[in-house]
Parts: sequence; C-alpha cells; structure tokens
Amino acid sequence: MATILNLETATTNCSVSIGVDGKVVALIEENAANYSHSEQLHIFIKEALQEASLSFLDIDAIAVSKGPGSYTGLRIGVSAAKGLCFSLDKPLIAIPTLESLAQQINVQPNEFIVPVLDARRMEVYSCVFDAEYKELRATEAEIIDANSFERFSSKGIVHLVGNGAEKCREELGEIKFAYHQEKVPSALQMAPLSFSRFEQQLFEDVAYFEPYYLKDFVLQTKKKKA
Repeated sequence: MATILNLETATTNCSVSIGVDGKVVALIEENAANYSHSEQLHIFIKEALQEASLSFLDIDAIAVSKGPGSYTGLRIGVSAAKGLCFSLDKPLIAIPTLESLAQQINVQPNEFIVPVLDARRMEVYSCVFDAEYKELRATEAEIIDANSFERFSSKGIVHLVGNGAEKCREELGEIKFAYHQEKVPSALQMAPLSFSRFEQQLFEDVAYFEPYYLKDFVLQTKKKKA
C-alpha cells in the first residue's frame, strides 16, 4: 500500500490531496485569484492529513505538480515538496501539470484533449492527448491563431481544457472545438498518476529537481485589496 501526499500549486488553485493506492482519501483546495499559496499550502497539508486521520509518518512519497504554470506558484509547491522529502526522507514524484489537467474530462474515441494554460497575451501552454490520455504532442508555449491544432481538429472534435481556453475561442471558433475554461489543475487528478509513478519507482533527484517553467520568469504580484 502506498500513501502519497499530492501538491498542486501551478495556477490559482492551491490544492492538496492524499491518495492511498491511487484513490483520494482527502482533498483540500481553494481557487483564489490572488494566489494565496504561500499562506495556505502548509495549512491545507495539515488539514488533509487530519481529514485522512494520518500523520506525516504515514506518508510514503510526496508528489508535486511540476509545471508549466505560474512561476511563483510552482516555486512554492516545489519548495514545500522538497522540504518535506528532505525532512521525512521520502521520495519525490513529479507530475506534469497539463497531464493531470487533461484527466478532468472524458471524450469520445475520435476526439482529442488539449489542456491549455494562459501564458499571457495570445500565448498558451498546451499539449495534446487522445481519448485514452496518451500524449500525442509534447508541451509547448505557443501563440494561438486560426490554424492552431488543425492537425487534430481535421480528425475530430478538440476539447480545450483550462484557463487558456477562452482566449482560444476567439481565434478557433465553435465548429471543431469544445471549451472547458472552468477547469483548473487539481491534486484530485494527481492521485492515480502519482501512484502509477510510485509503482514504477519513477522518482526525482530531490536535490536537483526544478519546476518546468518553460518560459523565462516574469514577476507576478498580488492584486491589492480595494
């Protein structure tokens, strides 16, 4: 049996889950536009452990969403995960953010899933999966235009999932595309992915692991309260 603590901080959603053999036994999360991760993450970890009636000693591994996403959010999540791995002497598992985001919807066999995260202006972070969540195209930072994802939309409906979907709608229209812009990465979908990697012993080097930023860092500041 494997008990894994999953941390997702790549976007506005600060999310923590505990999975036991891939099944979620606790989930604490809050999607706040002002990026409250630095204040909330360790609180959510403690609350998730309490909800599952577990302690840190019961944890077999720590999994973290590795990006792409918010520089600050990723840095907070990875720092917390590495700190726990060092202090508890547990392995670190990295989950691609777009892979777990894609898991939030189910599509027909001839359709495609494209998780898209906003990367400013008309650019998004995206990759492409088939209906069985097999990656068909690796993660890229790309500028959306009328021809984006044409190789896939010519074969079936393309489902755009995540906060970058709305900006894609302006260029791509409705005929060949479906939009799920309300979806955000969550530690809920990380649980089966991290358990699969645990079984395969796919662990990261804790000392040298870094988030997958994909683009150069651009400072983001919290919005001031009115």
